[in-house]
Amino acid sequence: MRVRDDFVAVTVPGFDCMGLALDLWDDVSVHAMTGPTSVIVEGEGAGNVEQGEDNLVVRALRFALDRVGAPQVGVRMHCTNRIPHSRGLGSSASAIVAGVALARALVGEEDVLGRQEILQIGTQMEGHPDNVAPAVFGGATVAWMDEETNAVGSLRLTPPAGVEPVVFIPDFKLRTATARAALPDTIAHVDARFNVARAAALAAALSGQAQASGGADMHCVLMEATRDRLHQEQRRSAMEPSLALVDWLRGAGYAAVVSGAGPTVLSLEAVGADVRREAAASGWRVLPLGVAATGVQITRGSLAKVAF
Repeated sequence: MRVRDDFVAVTVPGFDCMGLALDLWDDVSVHAMTGPTSVIVEGEGAGNVEQGEDNLVVRALRFALDRVGAPQVGVRMHCTNRIPHSRGLGSSASAIVAGVALARALVGEEDVLGRQEILQIGTQMEGHPDNVAPAVFGGATVAWMDEETNAVGSLRLTPPAGVEPVVFIPDFKLRTATARAALPDTIAHVDARFNVARAAALAAALSGQAQASGGADMHCVLMEATRDRLHQEQRRSAMEPSLALVDWLRGAGYAAVVSGAGPTVLSLEAVGADVRREAAASGWRVLPLGVAATGVQITRGSLAKVAF
């Protein structure tokens, strides 16, 4: 069996609730066997990630099999990773979603481990539905979790023309735990109100159905809707080059934000060639990427042609 799982950028000001699936994919294949588990990793993370039972994809696969009462098996797995690790791009969420989707492929039953169940199980492992939902459903998503029942829900949005993401990936990593530790325990009501308004505006803009007042175009809406007071400035000391790039891009007229916990920077608009060249010359890996219309896909095996 083989699955493809897409690249996720988490957007501000929809901090911890919004995400965007981008058109860069990890490919994972698995074969059931009777011997011990083996994992081959090529591309991003090769030589640094676990290659046995502790591999995150394998752990997610086993967790999902247990959840549906399916027997465990030895696996031979091959991962071709294209999503950079520890860069705020959702590589862990994508690996978990891939593992749960592989469990669906191994079980081979259409009504087992559908997308909503993949979202629920993936969130239980990863902890943040905003990271998991784009990898499951594609497009832009708003996601939440009920704190009493742990039930997860999401909305999928289809971004309109004019949303043409570009990512700027640095050559340094930032652990999510480090980025989260930089955040204050409390925030001012005025700042919460500021971000709620921008997050709502961003969701409306990414739905492709919004009509702005005063004749404002998509660029103007995206510039305003990507302003933030809750987490970017608070993390400046942990990723000064990233915030400096955000400042520079926004000063040049691009709707740029920190992607997830950083340190990658995301522009929601196409960026001029001169800007891309200058950023690349400063050590940033610049990737213009489309929005992925679909989430995780099973591309081989008995369920490869079954929509779910």
